[in-house]
Amino acid sequence: MLIDTSISSNLAKAADNAKAAEDGGYDAVWTAETSHDPFFPLTLAAPATESITLGTSIAVAFARNPMLLANIGHDLNALSEGRFVLGLGSQIKPHITKRFSMEWSKPAARMREMVQACHAIWDCWQDGTKLDFRGDFYQHTLMTPFFNPGPNPHGKPRVYVAGVGPLMTRVAGEVCDGFFCHPFTTSEFLRDVTIPNLQAGREISGRSADDFEVCLPAFVVTGSTEESMEANKLAVRKQISFYGSTPSYRPVLEHHGWGELQGELNALSKQGEWDTMAGLIDDDVLDAFAVVAEPGDVAAGLTSRYGDTVQRLSFNTMGSDDGGVLDQVRAELKG
Repeated sequence: MLIDTSISSNLAKAADNAKAAEDGGYDAVWTAETSHDPFFPLTLAAPATESITLGTSIAVAFARNPMLLANIGHDLNALSEGRFVLGLGSQIKPHITKRFSMEWSKPAARMREMVQACHAIWDCWQDGTKLDFRGDFYQHTLMTPFFNPGPNPHGKPRVYVAGVGPLMTRVAGEVCDGFFCHPFTTSEFLRDVTIPNLQAGREISGRSADDFEVCLPAFVVTGSTEESMEANKLAVRKQISFYGSTPSYRPVLEHHGWGELQGELNALSKQGEWDTMAGLIDDDVLDAFAVVAEPGDVAAGLTSRYGDTVQRLSFNTMGSDDGGVLDQVRAELKG
Protein backbone atom coordinates (compact mmCIF):
# COMPACT_ATOMS: atom_id res chain seq x y z
CA MET A 1 0.00 0.00 0.00
CA LEU A 2 1.30 3.44 -0.97
CA ILE A 3 1.05 6.17 1.66
CA ASP A 4 0.40 9.73 0.57
CA THR A 5 0.08 13.15 2.16
CA SER A 6 -0.78 16.71 1.24
CA ILE A 7 1.23 19.90 0.90
CA SER A 8 0.46 23.44 1.85
CA SER A 9 -1.39 25.74 -0.53
CA ASN A 10 0.95 28.46 0.73
CA LEU A 11 3.29 28.95 -2.21
CA ALA A 12 6.14 29.96 0.08
CA LYS A 13 5.97 26.55 1.76
CA ALA A 14 5.01 24.20 -1.08
CA ALA A 15 8.49 23.22 -2.25
CA ASP A 16 9.79 22.59 1.27
CA ASN A 17 6.66 20.62 2.17
CA ALA A 18 7.02 18.39 -0.87
CA LYS A 19 10.73 17.80 -0.27
CA ALA A 20 10.09 16.96 3.39
CA ALA A 21 7.38 14.48 2.37
CA GLU A 22 9.71 12.82 -0.12
CA ASP A 23 12.51 12.64 2.42
CA GLY A 24 10.06 11.27 4.98
CA GLY A 25 9.15 8.31 2.80
CA TYR A 26 5.75 9.35 1.51
CA ASP A 27 4.82 8.17 -1.97
CA ALA A 28 2.78 11.14 -3.22
CA VAL A 29 1.79 14.65 -2.30
CA TRP A 30 -1.60 16.06 -3.24
CA THR A 31 -3.11 19.51 -3.42
CA ALA A 32 -6.79 20.34 -3.12
CA GLU A 33 -8.78 23.12 -4.76
CA THR A 34 -10.41 24.93 -1.86
CA SER A 35 -9.42 28.56 -1.29
CA HIS A 36 -6.34 28.46 -3.53
CA ASP A 37 -5.32 27.22 -6.97
CA PRO A 38 -4.27 23.54 -6.81
CA PHE A 39 -1.70 23.62 -9.62
CA PHE A 40 0.63 26.44 -8.53
CA PRO A 41 2.07 24.56 -5.50
CA LEU A 42 2.91 21.58 -7.71
CA THR A 43 4.79 23.84 -10.13
CA LEU A 44 7.08 24.70 -7.22
CA ALA A 45 7.15 21.15 -5.81
CA ALA A 46 8.21 19.46 -9.04
CA PRO A 47 11.76 20.88 -9.35
CA ALA A 48 12.27 20.51 -5.58
CA THR A 49 11.68 16.74 -5.67
CA GLU A 50 12.97 13.75 -7.60
CA SER A 51 10.74 10.70 -7.22
CA ILE A 52 7.54 11.47 -5.35
CA THR A 53 4.22 11.52 -7.24
CA LEU A 54 2.60 14.96 -7.51
CA GLY A 55 -1.08 15.48 -8.13
CA THR A 56 -4.32 17.32 -7.55
CA SER A 57 -6.89 15.77 -5.26
CA ILE A 58 -8.83 17.39 -6.61
CA ALA A 59 -8.99 20.18 -9.20
CA VAL A 60 -12.54 21.25 -10.06
CA ALA A 61 -13.07 19.92 -13.55
CA PHE A 62 -16.15 21.87 -14.57
CA ALA A 63 -14.59 25.19 -13.63
CA ARG A 64 -12.33 24.64 -16.65
CA ASN A 65 -12.42 23.18 -20.14
CA PRO A 66 -10.44 20.27 -21.64
CA MET A 67 -7.95 22.46 -23.52
CA LEU A 68 -6.95 24.29 -20.33
CA LEU A 69 -6.59 21.01 -18.44
CA ALA A 70 -4.64 19.45 -21.30
CA ASN A 71 -2.16 22.33 -21.28
CA ILE A 72 -1.72 22.18 -17.51
CA GLY A 73 -1.39 18.41 -17.51
CA HIS A 74 1.15 18.47 -20.33
CA ASP A 75 3.32 21.10 -18.69
CA LEU A 76 3.26 19.67 -15.17
CA ASN A 77 4.00 16.17 -16.43
CA ALA A 78 6.97 17.53 -18.35
CA LEU A 79 8.21 19.58 -15.40
CA SER A 80 7.90 16.64 -12.99
CA GLU A 81 9.41 14.18 -15.51
CA GLY A 82 6.32 12.01 -15.64
CA ARG A 83 5.27 12.19 -11.99
CA PHE A 84 2.10 14.27 -12.34
CA VAL A 85 -1.45 13.01 -11.81
CA LEU A 86 -4.33 15.16 -13.02
CA GLY A 87 -6.94 14.50 -10.36
CA LEU A 88 -10.39 15.85 -11.15
CA GLY A 89 -13.67 16.20 -9.32
CA SER A 90 -17.06 17.50 -10.37
CA GLN A 91 -17.94 19.54 -7.27
CA ILE A 92 -21.67 20.07 -6.77
CA LYS A 93 -24.08 22.12 -8.85
CA PRO A 94 -24.36 25.25 -6.63
CA HIS A 95 -20.59 25.74 -6.67
CA ILE A 96 -20.29 25.25 -10.42
CA THR A 97 -23.19 27.53 -11.32
CA LYS A 98 -23.02 30.12 -8.52
CA ARG A 99 -19.35 30.22 -7.53
CA PHE A 100 -17.68 29.53 -10.88
CA SER A 101 -20.53 30.72 -13.13
CA MET A 102 -20.15 27.69 -15.37
CA GLU A 103 -22.56 25.20 -16.92
CA TRP A 104 -23.84 22.15 -15.08
CA SER A 105 -25.60 19.15 -16.61
CA LYS A 106 -25.20 15.38 -16.52
CA PRO A 107 -22.00 15.43 -14.45
CA ALA A 108 -20.95 11.82 -15.05
CA ALA A 109 -21.43 12.02 -18.81
CA ARG A 110 -19.73 15.42 -18.88
CA MET A 111 -16.76 14.09 -16.90
CA ARG A 112 -16.36 11.11 -19.23
CA GLU A 113 -16.30 13.43 -22.20
CA MET A 114 -13.91 15.86 -20.52
CA VAL A 115 -11.35 13.11 -19.88
CA GLN A 116 -11.78 11.74 -23.40
CA ALA A 117 -11.32 15.23 -24.84
CA CYS A 118 -8.10 15.74 -22.87
CA HIS A 119 -6.77 12.48 -24.28
CA ALA A 120 -7.74 13.51 -27.81
CA ILE A 121 -5.79 16.76 -27.37
CA TRP A 122 -2.77 14.97 -25.89
CA ASP A 123 -2.85 12.43 -28.72
CA CYS A 124 -2.80 15.29 -31.22
CA TRP A 125 0.28 16.78 -29.59
CA GLN A 126 1.94 13.47 -28.86
CA ASP A 127 1.31 11.53 -32.07
CA GLY A 128 0.42 14.20 -34.61
CA THR A 129 -3.11 12.92 -35.06
CA LYS A 130 -5.71 15.37 -36.32
CA LEU A 131 -7.67 17.03 -33.53
CA ASP A 132 -11.28 16.19 -34.27
CA PHE A 133 -13.13 15.69 -31.00
CA ARG A 134 -16.88 16.20 -31.29
CA GLY A 135 -18.92 15.48 -28.19
CA ASP A 136 -22.17 16.55 -26.61
CA PHE A 137 -20.48 18.99 -24.24
CA TYR A 138 -17.07 19.75 -25.75
CA GLN A 139 -15.84 20.15 -29.32
CA HIS A 140 -12.16 20.54 -30.15
CA THR A 141 -11.44 20.67 -33.87
CA LEU A 142 -8.71 23.29 -34.27
CA MET A 143 -5.02 22.90 -33.48
CA THR A 144 -2.53 24.97 -35.45
CA PRO A 145 1.26 24.56 -35.06
CA PHE A 146 1.61 27.83 -33.13
CA PHE A 147 -0.53 26.43 -30.29
CA ASN A 148 0.83 22.88 -30.36
CA PRO A 149 3.52 22.24 -27.69
CA GLY A 150 4.59 19.04 -29.44
CA PRO A 151 5.31 15.65 -27.92
CA ASN A 152 5.93 15.40 -24.20
CA PRO A 153 9.09 13.33 -23.55
CA HIS A 154 7.35 11.87 -20.50
CA GLY A 155 4.08 11.06 -22.23
CA LYS A 156 0.57 11.84 -21.10
CA PRO A 157 -0.23 12.41 -17.43
CA ARG A 158 -2.37 9.95 -15.56
CA VAL A 159 -5.94 11.05 -14.89
CA TYR A 160 -7.88 10.18 -11.73
CA VAL A 161 -11.45 11.14 -10.95
CA ALA A 162 -13.21 11.51 -7.61
CA GLY A 163 -16.72 10.28 -7.02
CA VAL A 164 -19.32 8.83 -4.67
CA GLY A 165 -22.30 7.85 -6.80
CA PRO A 166 -22.37 4.85 -9.14
CA LEU A 167 -22.40 6.81 -12.41
CA MET A 168 -19.26 8.85 -11.69
CA THR A 169 -17.56 5.79 -10.22
CA ARG A 170 -18.20 3.82 -13.41
CA VAL A 171 -16.80 6.70 -15.47
CA ALA A 172 -13.57 6.51 -13.47
CA GLY A 173 -13.31 2.80 -14.14
CA GLU A 174 -14.06 3.28 -17.82
CA VAL A 175 -11.76 6.15 -18.83
CA CYS A 176 -9.37 6.92 -15.96
CA ASP A 177 -6.20 5.56 -14.36
CA GLY A 178 -7.41 5.87 -10.80
CA PHE A 179 -10.24 6.80 -8.48
CA PHE A 180 -10.39 9.08 -5.46
CA CYS A 181 -12.79 7.79 -2.85
CA HIS A 182 -14.50 10.58 -1.00
CA PRO A 183 -13.49 10.76 2.69
CA PHE A 184 -17.18 10.25 3.40
CA THR A 185 -17.08 6.52 2.76
CA THR A 186 -16.94 3.32 4.76
CA SER A 187 -15.23 0.02 4.15
CA GLU A 188 -18.65 -1.59 3.60
CA PHE A 189 -19.71 1.01 1.03
CA LEU A 190 -16.31 0.68 -0.64
CA ARG A 191 -16.63 -3.09 -1.02
CA ASP A 192 -20.34 -3.30 -1.75
CA VAL A 193 -20.81 -0.29 -4.03
CA THR A 194 -17.59 1.45 -5.14
CA ILE A 195 -15.43 -1.49 -6.20
CA PRO A 196 -18.21 -3.23 -8.19
CA ASN A 197 -18.99 0.00 -10.05
CA LEU A 198 -15.32 0.56 -10.87
CA GLN A 199 -15.21 -2.97 -12.25
CA ALA A 200 -18.36 -2.35 -14.29
CA GLY A 201 -16.73 0.74 -15.81
CA ARG A 202 -13.57 -1.16 -16.69
CA GLU A 203 -15.64 -3.86 -18.39
CA ILE A 204 -17.17 -1.23 -20.68
CA SER A 205 -13.78 -0.20 -22.04
CA GLY A 206 -11.96 -3.49 -21.54
CA ARG A 207 -9.46 -1.89 -19.17
CA SER A 208 -7.41 -3.93 -16.75
CA ALA A 209 -7.34 -3.33 -13.01
CA ASP A 210 -3.60 -4.01 -12.92
CA ASP A 211 -2.50 -0.38 -13.25
CA PHE A 212 -5.60 1.19 -11.73
CA GLU A 213 -5.28 2.84 -8.31
CA VAL A 214 -7.98 3.39 -5.70
CA CYS A 215 -7.03 6.26 -3.40
CA LEU A 216 -8.61 6.91 -0.01
CA PRO A 217 -8.13 9.78 2.47
CA ALA A 218 -9.12 7.70 5.49
CA PHE A 219 -10.50 9.32 8.60
CA VAL A 220 -8.25 8.53 11.56
CA VAL A 221 -8.97 9.35 15.20
CA THR A 222 -5.99 8.90 17.46
CA GLY A 223 -3.82 10.75 19.97
CA SER A 224 -1.08 10.24 22.50
CA THR A 225 -3.21 11.70 25.30
CA GLU A 226 -6.88 11.48 26.22
CA GLU A 227 -7.24 15.20 25.52
CA SER A 228 -5.79 14.95 22.02
CA MET A 229 -7.90 11.88 21.28
CA GLU A 230 -11.09 13.66 22.30
CA ALA A 231 -10.17 16.78 20.33
CA ASN A 232 -9.55 14.66 17.25
CA LYS A 233 -12.87 12.85 17.74
CA LEU A 234 -14.75 16.14 17.84
CA ALA A 235 -13.03 17.47 14.74
CA VAL A 236 -13.81 14.31 12.78
CA ARG A 237 -17.42 14.21 14.03
CA LYS A 238 -17.85 17.78 12.75
CA GLN A 239 -16.45 16.90 9.34
CA ILE A 240 -18.56 13.75 9.04
CA SER A 241 -21.67 15.74 9.97
CA PHE A 242 -20.81 18.39 7.38
CA TYR A 243 -20.43 15.81 4.62
CA GLY A 244 -23.49 13.93 5.81
CA SER A 245 -25.67 17.04 5.37
CA THR A 246 -25.05 16.95 1.60
CA PRO A 247 -27.95 15.26 -0.25
CA SER A 248 -25.71 13.65 -2.87
CA TYR A 249 -23.87 11.73 -0.13
CA ARG A 250 -27.07 10.29 1.34
CA PRO A 251 -26.54 6.85 -0.33
CA VAL A 252 -23.54 6.19 1.93
CA LEU A 253 -25.68 6.70 5.03
CA GLU A 254 -28.56 4.75 3.54
CA HIS A 255 -26.23 1.82 2.94
CA HIS A 256 -25.94 1.56 6.72
CA GLY A 257 -29.61 2.25 7.45
CA TRP A 258 -28.94 5.84 8.52
CA GLY A 259 -30.76 7.65 5.71
CA GLU A 260 -32.89 9.74 8.08
CA LEU A 261 -29.72 11.16 9.62
CA GLN A 262 -28.95 12.94 6.35
CA GLY A 263 -32.23 14.84 6.46
CA GLU A 264 -31.64 15.90 10.06
CA LEU A 265 -28.12 17.09 9.29
CA ASN A 266 -29.26 18.96 6.20
CA ALA A 267 -31.97 20.80 8.11
CA LEU A 268 -29.54 21.81 10.85
CA SER A 269 -26.94 22.96 8.31
CA LYS A 270 -29.45 25.43 6.87
CA GLN A 271 -29.84 26.87 10.37
CA GLY A 272 -26.07 27.07 10.91
CA GLU A 273 -26.26 24.61 13.82
CA TRP A 274 -22.82 23.10 13.19
CA ASP A 275 -22.09 22.05 16.78
CA THR A 276 -25.50 20.42 17.09
CA MET A 277 -24.82 18.51 13.88
CA ALA A 278 -21.62 17.05 15.29
CA GLY A 279 -23.58 15.79 18.29
CA LEU A 280 -25.68 13.59 15.99
CA ILE A 281 -22.61 11.61 14.95
CA ASP A 282 -22.71 8.89 17.60
CA ASP A 283 -19.99 6.31 18.22
CA ASP A 284 -21.48 3.82 15.75
CA VAL A 285 -21.42 6.36 12.93
CA LEU A 286 -17.96 7.60 13.90
CA ASP A 287 -16.57 4.06 13.97
CA ALA A 288 -18.06 3.29 10.56
CA PHE A 289 -16.32 6.24 8.91
CA ALA A 290 -13.11 6.46 10.93
CA VAL A 291 -10.46 4.20 12.38
CA VAL A 292 -10.61 5.10 16.06
CA ALA A 293 -7.61 3.62 17.83
CA GLU A 294 -4.62 4.21 20.04
CA PRO A 295 -1.51 5.18 18.05
CA GLY A 296 -0.05 1.68 18.15
CA ASP A 297 -3.24 0.15 16.72
CA VAL A 298 -3.97 2.57 13.87
CA ALA A 299 -1.87 0.79 11.22
CA ALA A 300 -3.50 -2.56 11.93
CA GLY A 301 -6.94 -0.96 11.84
CA LEU A 302 -6.30 0.65 8.46
CA THR A 303 -4.86 -2.54 7.01
CA SER A 304 -7.76 -4.70 8.14
CA ARG A 305 -10.30 -2.29 6.66
CA TYR A 306 -8.64 -1.27 3.43
CA GLY A 307 -5.66 -3.53 2.75
CA ASP A 308 -7.42 -5.53 0.04
CA THR A 309 -9.26 -2.67 -1.69
CA VAL A 310 -7.11 0.47 -1.62
CA GLN A 311 -3.76 1.02 -3.36
CA ARG A 312 -3.11 4.55 -2.05
CA LEU A 313 -3.94 5.72 1.44
CA SER A 314 -3.66 9.08 3.16
CA PHE A 315 -4.66 10.14 6.66
CA ASN A 316 -7.56 12.48 7.28
CA THR A 317 -7.37 13.72 10.87
CA MET A 318 -8.77 17.19 10.22
CA GLY A 319 -5.37 18.79 10.78
CA SER A 320 -4.49 17.10 14.07
CA ASP A 321 -1.23 15.13 14.13
CA ASP A 322 -0.29 14.77 17.75
CA GLY A 323 3.49 14.64 18.02
CA GLY A 324 4.07 13.03 14.65
CA VAL A 325 1.90 10.00 15.39
CA LEU A 326 0.97 9.67 11.73
CA ASP A 327 4.61 9.47 10.67
CA GLN A 328 4.88 6.44 12.94
CA VAL A 329 1.76 4.94 11.41
CA ARG A 330 3.17 5.52 7.92
CA ALA A 331 6.37 3.72 8.87
CA GLU A 332 4.40 0.75 10.20
CA LEU A 333 2.25 0.52 7.10
CA LYS A 334 5.29 0.69 4.86
CA GLY A 335 6.86 -2.11 6.92
